[in-house]
Amino acid sequence: MNLLLLAAAVAMLVRALAAARLDRWNLGAPVVMVLAGVLVGVLYEDSIAAVLNTEAVQHIAEIILAVLLFVDATEVRGGRLWGGYPGLVARVLFIALPLSLALAALLGWLLFPDLPWAVLLLVAGVTMPTDFAPAEQLVRDRTLSMRVRSVLNVESGYNDGIVSPLFLFALILAGAETQQRTPLDALATALPFAVKAVVAGVLLGSVLAWLLDRAHHAGWLTAQSGRIAVLLAPLLTYTVTVAADGNGFVASFVCGIAFRYVHRLLKARRVRDGRGDRAEVRADALSKDLHLLEDVTTLLTTTMWFVVGIAAVLAFSLGVSWQVVVFCAAALTVVRLVPVLLSLTGSKLSGRERVLVGALGPRGTTTIVFGLLAFNKLPEGPAADTILVITVACVLGSVVLHGIGARPLALMLTRRRARR
Repeated sequence: MNLLLLAAAVAMLVRALAAARLDRWNLGAPVVMVLAGVLVGVLYEDSIAAVLNTEAVQHIAEIILAVLLFVDATEVRGGRLWGGYPGLVARVLFIALPLSLALAALLGWLLFPDLPWAVLLLVAGVTMPTDFAPAEQLVRDRTLSMRVRSVLNVESGYNDGIVSPLFLFALILAGAETQQRTPLDALATALPFAVKAVVAGVLLGSVLAWLLDRAHHAGWLTAQSGRIAVLLAPLLTYTVTVAADGNGFVASFVCGIAFRYVHRLLKARRVRDGRGDRAEVRADALSKDLHLLEDVTTLLTTTMWFVVGIAAVLAFSLGVSWQVVVFCAAALTVVRLVPVLLSLTGSKLSGRERVLVGALGPRGTTTIVFGLLAFNKLPEGPAADTILVITVACVLGSVVLHGIGARPLALMLTRRRARR
């Protein structure tokens, strides 16, 4: 384990020292860390399964996911809870996403008929959430229209939080082989967890935002302590909620939404009362407090890409069947694209913009963490192995398709529009 940590640290240091140069070569952190993980995985191939399938890795993955959910819920740009185009976002999140999950589960049933339907739901939950870590420059690419960038940004921020209850429901339903559960049993277990999570997330997010504002107004807060307080918010929320037998992931996501909303509300109120700086609110003052959390999140996600590289060695040793290749290829393309196009029918987006929203759906850290949790929680056997292989193949395929190919696709479509 110490050697793995050392190798990960060295790889991250090399990436950090050459970040600007590597970015110009279109070699982002995911590509570099995956390659480093593969190299280390080849050297320690015999011990990969034992390392990945441990409680330590499971707890690390849970904490990373809790932090990511909080960050995703707070970093939506545009100053609004649902961004600048809430109607378009609602179509993608509440029409396209459920359709994509259903299509993924159906495709999984056709390709993997031996898997229980609860495991198929897990596969859908693992492969459908989008994350712009493999192609983070796209949401800042000015060649894309503001509407496309806004929809993609808000969707990637919220879809993992929406999918996580379904994922945990399926995980409870799949359970251990010695625990036979019906859907009602799983729902009866998951529903109280979710209710406690929502209550805890709203309360903690609101109270923490209020305390941060009061401390700032009273002059008790320094710039550094404010950043530390925000960093502790998702960790505190997750820990408290789990201790109360709640869903820590949902709580972290809801906490992020409540925290952002209350924080901005209090800032706006100070401006109306003449006690605040209007320019500060327009510039989104919360972003300054999020800098440390964003840096820590970047470090955590970079670590997960290293884990993917290690897991890739195990996955390919287990064997990547043609069914896995077909499923991942479809999940990264038509299983997302078709529901998005259907959901945006009749919207103000042009045809090319709709294609861009559907085509630019990279998979990243959320898929990795969900896949690792499923691999650890499920009993050892074909189901757990299949999910691990699908996770690795889907993420690596996304690195190639969206990390390397997304930029040329976006340029091609936007250039054609410009010519017209």
